[in-house]
Amino acid sequence: QRIAWEGLLARRRILRAARNEFMHHGYSGARIERISRAARSSDRMIYYYFASKEALYLQVLEGVYSELGEAESALTLDPGRPVEALEQLIAFTWRYYVEHPEFVALLSNENLQRGRHITKSVKVKLLSRPVLDILGTILAEGARQKVFRPDLDVKKVYLTIAALGYFYLSNRYTLSSFLGVDLMRAGECDAWLAEIQRVVHASSIDRGLCNVFLQHTSASLILCENADPDVRRDLETILSRLA
Repeated sequence: QRIAWEGLLARRRILRAARNEFMHHGYSGARIERISRAARSSDRMIYYYFASKEALYLQVLEGVYSELGEAESALTLDPGRPVEALEQLIAFTWRYYVEHPEFVALLSNENLQRGRHITKSVKVKLLSRPVLDILGTILAEGARQKVFRPDLDVKKVYLTIAALGYFYLSNRYTLSSFLGVDLMRAGECDAWLAEIQRVVHASSIDRGLCNVFLQHTSASLILCENADPDVRRDLETILSRLA
């Protein structure tokens, strides 16, 4: 029992060291000897426990995805209040990216590899379910309450949320230099979260107010209608006849 426990601790040390190594050097630049030194282990033991550098790397990737999935599953959101629930899910995703730079770094490195390692993992494919299920429930309830469009695609909405956060963080150094502002300042991060929520909300709303001002030399007309798709089609039909 003691030997098994020591083996488990050794594996955990190796995985922690490997995560740090792959985060900073990517798959190609990572070195097994640096990992074994940081883990207070040996190259031989790494190959004993993980068989190969690629297998070790894949377990690191699966580990960060598992941690994200566990955090997503632990969320307590009220789908009965879909607008608030969506805002909370967006805030969670953004803050998770900010607080876990290793996740963003490892994904960036794997994308440089064109995803050739992660495609071999069945586990990672299964780990996408929690957040998609949560988001799907929120969007369905929002459509039922007529506060979200009924034609929203869960995967596209998730891609929008993830992309707006991931791009900002993965390019923060070059963008900070280009824009002349430290994008990782707390105020800038909070402002970007508000912007993500605004963009996603604007693309998903089913209700709103449409103001149309028609100016004429002798008379003017102001139309105020909600932004329901049926109303929009009616307005477009009327305006096309006037054109």
